[in-house]
Amino acid sequence: MNIAAMGHRPESEDCFLYTDHELRLRFRTAKDDVAAVTVIYGDPYWSLPDAAGKVTYRYQTQAMTRIGSGETHDYWAVTLTAPFDRIQYVFAARGQDGTTTLFGDRGPREDSEAQRQELGNYFRVPYFHAIDRTRVPAWVSETVWYQIFPERFANGDSTNDPAGTKPWRPADHPGRDDYYGGDLQGVLDHLDDLAALGVNGLYFCPVFKASSNHKYDTIDYFEIDPDFGDKALFAKVVAGAHERGMKVMLDAVFNHLGNQSPQWQDVLAKGKESRYVDWFHIRQWPLTPYRDPTKGEGDPQFDTFAFGPGMPKLNTANSEVQDYLLDIATYWLREFDIDAWRLDVANEVDHHFWRRFRQAVTAVKPDCYVLGEVWHSAQPWLNGDEFSGVMNYPFTQQIEDHFLTGKTDAATLEARLFDQLMLYRDQTNQAMLNMLDSHDTPRLLTVAGEDQDKALAALAFTFLQTGAPCIYYGTEMGMSGDNDPDDRKPMDWRKLNGPVWQAVHTLVAFRRAHAAVLGTGTTAYTVTATGLIQVTRQLAEATITGWFNTSEHPVALTAKPALAAGFQAGQLNPKGFVVTVH
Repeated sequence: MNIAAMGHRPESEDCFLYTDHELRLRFRTAKDDVAAVTVIYGDPYWSLPDAAGKVTYRYQTQAMTRIGSGETHDYWAVTLTAPFDRIQYVFAARGQDGTTTLFGDRGPREDSEAQRQELGNYFRVPYFHAIDRTRVPAWVSETVWYQIFPERFANGDSTNDPAGTKPWRPADHPGRDDYYGGDLQGVLDHLDDLAALGVNGLYFCPVFKASSNHKYDTIDYFEIDPDFGDKALFAKVVAGAHERGMKVMLDAVFNHLGNQSPQWQDVLAKGKESRYVDWFHIRQWPLTPYRDPTKGEGDPQFDTFAFGPGMPKLNTANSEVQDYLLDIATYWLREFDIDAWRLDVANEVDHHFWRRFRQAVTAVKPDCYVLGEVWHSAQPWLNGDEFSGVMNYPFTQQIEDHFLTGKTDAATLEARLFDQLMLYRDQTNQAMLNMLDSHDTPRLLTVAGEDQDKALAALAFTFLQTGAPCIYYGTEMGMSGDNDPDDRKPMDWRKLNGPVWQAVHTLVAFRRAHAAVLGTGTTAYTVTATGLIQVTRQLAEATITGWFNTSEHPVALTAKPALAAGFQAGQLNPKGFVVTVH
């Protein structure tokens, strides 16, 4: 056996409370190396005399299930309970060669009764503290999100259009500084259309007063940008969404402010005498003209987002900055009853602040969803005291690489997807945001090479995954667009109720109709002997199975579809899929 490949970390994604009294354990072994794994466990204090009077530890054993394989490892799992809410455990792995190794807190040991009585080698969960359990809002796993870029969604009120607003032309290729007049009245006017599509979560890009069309350079977090409307109108949007069963998530940039914010302007005007001088990371005076090191101008005088002088970085270690930002976060929860925060550039803000943030927002609304923008592995933010989930780009990148661009084969797809799932606790996976495109990426159809069948197959596959799916505005209209700013074209409302809209509506309806299984069920992947990608979701007695043909030839398949595309007379065509429900 490859003992060096074995792995387990207590109090992590390998060992966590799923409910207040259910402990889930995972164990990693080298791929195809181990035939079976047993967990040996019991109460740490449950030692009793045997018939001869010798005190021995009374343990139990339970077989673990191999739940899936990644690129280099097999993953084993088991769910345990403990009558007194405390437990210790060690793993016994039996190799394909028949040998058995104990793997515990102090390393591998030969499997013998004497070693099983060596209690110092047991991993230990001293007590099942429910207050420490990672919790996510239950409603998130039942949500299909819809991302709105307000400036390009709909122009409902031309009286608030900025100077130079362009005509609403969906075929345009917008410039970085162009305006088309989208606003909150446009969102209010189309809430019934969104309800008809079936989505039940609205994720807004920033709506606060800012200098740009994208609003990520905030001037005033306590005001709605006048290009979009005012607070009274925003309140109507939230109320209208809630009346239709939709949650509302706002986007905030607590990493930086815009350079037109009063705080930064005060620093520019008063220099070292400004009361806000410690709100930012200032390296050298004077602050202007700004030196951009990417242009060979020398070291910058202050920290910014991505060397952008228009976005000076906040010092979130400053208690005044913390209080200011927490006032903002709780204000929109208290006064407007929003349901969630999406946090831009979240990985560049300190963990200490995010812990305060989580405590503050859940004190106002216990089931507030906290979503971080983290494009890489995010375990440090997902231990229950910071974010509920993150934007799941590493996960959905695997779908893009196979379904849309063909960079990887089917076996690599399923292995990498399972590796991604094993990075996080089960409840955390259920609260991740799964999107194939956004305001920061090329559109789905463009990445698919303008092949709508390929794009819809990738979307259908995404809708079967653990985690909340998210549709970027215009996907249901078959819109295309390259990287920012081309991915922010005006919405093409001419295609409402068209064939692509109908196909997306069907996917949304299916996801919501089977929210329990798809939201919280187990996930298994395989590549069939005929080359189909099979994903199986299971919860109790309910099973949903999907087959996807990403090959270049039809494949015979016997199935009674609840959802399908490209399936006729027992043949699943390329770019087609079949989903069954049992």
